Amino acid sequence: MSETVGEVSPAAQAVPAAQRGSWSSFLKSIASFSGDLSSLTAPPFILSPVSLTEFPAYWCEHPDVFAAIADAPDDEARALAVLKWFIGTLKDQYTSRNESMGSEKKPLNPVLGELFYGTWPAPAANPGQGETTLLVEQVSHHPPITAYVIENKTKGLRLTGHNAQKTSFSGEWFRVGEDRVDWVRTGGSIIVKQIGHAILTVTPRGGGAAVEYLLTLPRLRIDGLWYGSPYIELTETTYIVGGGHVCTIEYKGRGYFSGKSHSFKAHVVPAPGMGGAGAEEHVVEGTWHEKSRVVKGARAGEEFHDAGGERKVEVEVRGGEKDGSMGEFETRRLWAAVARGIREGDFETASREKSRIEFGQNEQRQRRRDEQAAGTSWGMKHFKHVDNDVVYERLARLVPKLAPSTEDCYVFQEGTEE
Repeated sequence: MSETVGEVSPAAQAVPAAQRGSWSSFLKSIASFSGDLSSLTAPPFILSPVSLTEFPAYWCEHPDVFAAIADAPDDEARALAVLKWFIGTLKDQYTSRNESMGSEKKPLNPVLGELFYGTWPAPAANPGQGETTLLVEQVSHHPPITAYVIENKTKGLRLTGHNAQKTSFSGEWFRVGEDRVDWVRTGGSIIVKQIGHAILTVTPRGGGAAVEYLLTLPRLRIDGLWYGSPYIELTETTYIVGGGHVCTIEYKGRGYFSGKSHSFKAHVVPAPGMGGAGAEEHVVEGTWHEKSRVVKGARAGEEFHDAGGERKVEVEVRGGEKDGSMGEFETRRLWAAVARGIREGDFETASREKSRIEFGQNEQRQRRRDEQAAGTSWGMKHFKHVDNDVVYERLARLVPKLAPSTEDCYVFQEGTEE
């Protein structure tokens, strides 16, 4: 599809009138920029009032489904329970902003050392579900890396991981005007390569060895830029490896599988050398933002997950100081004025406050350079960097296609949350 000379730009309909000039400039910058797009400054109207440090909370907005992993009776059932929980996180992670804000928004870039703490208390109706806690720290600013740990001690569950993004543009734009198209444009997308992984550890409550699962992250394609209404589509393949099983999840958009956006197909099979006689493959197919069904295996024909029917529980934010208050680097306190400006449409205030925080970050970055020159390094509060994640390396061997074969990680330091 292309727009020809003289046509009214569709972006003029979705972008606030006062922001159309900056949006056009932003599109031009995207098209001509050759580096990582995350360093570009986006127009205020496309900004989310939420910092990227809050995003790990999406892993557990269905704490009952997360807790149910521990109740699976055997490895096969647990592999399917892990898959169900994982698929159930995707809608919250990748489409919830479209529903609540009208389109995908660019999250606020965290500052180095930014912190976020939260909890999902045990429900009164089911206290045995246990409390689930969340701790997030921005452990690097260039490149931006977020480390997190989510834990339900009652159920013996812990998820640790880190995430970073490398963004690039795919497509071509030509002479985008403010309200009218001056020439011709071809469709384009922002491609986000998610870097990092997560490790889920399940410790049996009755004793026995802990079971570990490696979870890799999907690649994202952000479409709808031209219309000022970005949305995310997942692409390529991710894996869940552990507990004697390998789950391969393939993501496709419109025109594949069911012909719908947000489609996926997952295959759960015994890990190499662990199948034995009569080992069964399970196949799940559907859309991750709506419903899916089991299409092969003992449960063929059954509904697997229903995103609309699962109760979402937002995290309860708590302060990380000993008295329960929020420190100056805690997300909700740090970005309060920016978030308020974005929510109220006061983009001038939001931009001014955001620039103030970023200026302070530049000063902090210079201090980090001075420390490195002096042979010292930034001290993380809750995590320690390790060059090679031995759990990742061990489990990645079970999937020859999984690359890279090794990855670094950020190890949570016990006791630092006190």
